[in-house]
Amino acid sequence: MSIFPNFLRSLLLTSLLSFVAPLLSIGAGLTGCALIGLVPGFQEVGRSGEEMILQFLATFGSGSPLQGFLAIGLAFGLVGALFDTYAAYQHSRWG
Repeated sequence: MSIFPNFLRSLLLTSLLSFVAPLLSIGAGLTGCALIGLVPGFQEVGRSGEEMILQFLATFGSGSPLQGFLAIGLAFGLVGALFDTYAAYQHSRWG
């Protein structure tokens, strides 16, 4: 039986999880800042936190936070796929 379908499944799963993980953590940061902004007396802290995260994303997205969000996700997905390919190569070499 060929090992190629197992490799493709592993590569797809790794790429997907590597793409989703940074998006979830950025989303959690934005949600946390929004929730902090609901607490009386901490509105400015929450708002400034949100603006800092959106400025960070706009840096990677040529001025658009959404494009930066996707660019970071794609970069992490590519790195995850490369790491999985390297790990599969090393496993086949020593195994």
